[in-house]
Amino acid sequence: MAENKPKGYMTYDEYLVNVKKGIVTKSGNCPVTPLLVMLQGRWKSQIVYEMCIYDTVRFGQLKKDLSGITNTMLSKSLRELEEDGLIQRKQFNEIPPHVEYSFTPMGKDLLPVFYAIMNWGFLHEQELYGEDGNKSL
Repeated sequence: MAENKPKGYMTYDEYLVNVKKGIVTKSGNCPVTPLLVMLQGRWKSQIVYEMCIYDTVRFGQLKKDLSGITNTMLSKSLRELEEDGLIQRKQFNEIPPHVEYSFTPMGKDLLPVFYAIMNWGFLHEQELYGEDGNKSL
């Protein structure tokens, strides 16, 4: 009986074998590049990480959680993540009006990726942050 795997999906063991040959999409593109482009910049990966915490989140909550980000940069980054199809924006025309952001189905597919990145971060925490946790990146 054939496994019901998503198109292009391979196990980690299959990946370890196939990556040595070069893995490309049917159109010959690198399957990793689109996500790296979507998350490039200082804030987008941090925004996606914060969104992993919430089912839906308002702009003000993200602004509070992302120390140092400006309103302009947060708006720009959210707009780009929305254009890329990773998040969706829902506007409520109430008094007072507000906006909520949540993952699209494609964005939700990033949760295991961020889980793996989190585990890598804990695995290498001492190397990244030093013995006392004060080393800056």
